[in-house]
Amino acid sequence: MSFGAQPSLRARALRLLAQREHARGELARKLARHCDDPATIEALLDELERQDLLSPERFAQSLARRRGERYGVARIRQELREHGLAEETVAEQVRELRLTELARARKVWRRRFGSLPEDLGERARQTRFLAARGFPGEVIRRVLSGNEDD
Repeated sequence: MSFGAQPSLRARALRLLAQREHARGELARKLARHCDDPATIEALLDELERQDLLSPERFAQSLARRRGERYGVARIRQELREHGLAEETVAEQVRELRLTELARARKVWRRRFGSLPEDLGERARQTRFLAARGFPGEVIRRVLSGNEDD
């Protein structure tokens, strides 16, 4: 390739996929900046899926793994749905995340607070923080109970 030549659409897609997994819609948006024909982009995405270079399941696993360190199931489920993934793909990731929800919530809470609330105001603040991260009420209650055996 000469220095002035633009990379092909396929080369752009492969470079993006080499950096991290992408959802189909996300990759289509990024490629649309370089191609005015949506049919060409769709054909390329179909080809990449057939070759297993673009995988909704791998993208969902990757996103759940990355976000799982900081967020609860509700927040991750919402993000997976925003990427247009099939409901069964979303449900599978949610099932797996639920298995580690309490441990992940404790880790997020420890990193942010490290000690149990001493009054109702602090308890409310810690509860809001964990709820905003997408952790369910029952998990928040267990984290703030201080009982590690829960």
